[in-house]
Amino acid sequence: MKKQIKIFTDGASRGNPGRGGWGTIIVFPAGKTMIVNDEKRMMNDEWVQELGGREIKTTNNRMELTAVIKALEFVSKKIAISHSSFLIHLNTDSSYVLKGATTWIHSWQKSGWKTANKKEVLNKDLWVKLGKLLPEFQINWKLVKGHTGVRGNERCDDIATSFALGRGPKLYYGILQNYRIDLSVPSQSGISTDRKPRTKKGIAYSYVSLVGGIIKTHRTWADCEKRVKGKSGARFKKSHSLDDEENIKAQWAN
Repeated sequence: MKKQIKIFTDGASRGNPGRGGWGTIIVFPAGKTMIVNDEKRMMNDEWVQELGGREIKTTNNRMELTAVIKALEFVSKKIAISHSSFLIHLNTDSSYVLKGATTWIHSWQKSGWKTANKKEVLNKDLWVKLGKLLPEFQINWKLVKGHTGVRGNERCDDIATSFALGRGPKLYYGILQNYRIDLSVPSQSGISTDRKPRTKKGIAYSYVSLVGGIIKTHRTWADCEKRVKGKSGARFKKSHSLDDEENIKAQWAN
């Protein structure tokens, strides 16, 4: 039976783009060999590692992606035996990351990181990094609804937000028994690999239209309506942030 590694990730930005931060929690199983100070060491207890960092100008989606990349890079570096002997349970509240990593990335790699509209994939540099890491691992992806009492996700949000605000949170490194945060994932938390996010309501950030296979963004509904009205097969959708706009465009481009 494969040993289990549990990962929580989250990203945050103050402004979009703006100052950003990312956070992750990694739980390593007991009875495994890790690389510590360049030496192999057998760990007799379950082990928790918190990680986090910041960028001056970024977006929420980039920070969400960075959190996953940093977590997998850390696991790759620390595990001293074959990565295929582990099953990673990776929990994220980003549908952009989950859909990209499990579905979109395959077509992007085949197309030379171009969308169906022949445009470069957004955040290509990060997707390329993630694409190189994914074949190393067997990952069970879970979409966690944010701010619903899943403590691991909430802790990652705290880490990411603290870094985005320019603070340096104290990051835990030690045995799970001494970790004060419950890292269980309740079944009622709404975790799913294919759950559709709830429709957001409020002021529009932009409007996205798809006509004849070409995607465009508009700052007003009037401009969007002018483009789609009377056009067969046209699609349009209101976005509520830059990240939301990117999600819509990425979904339609595949």
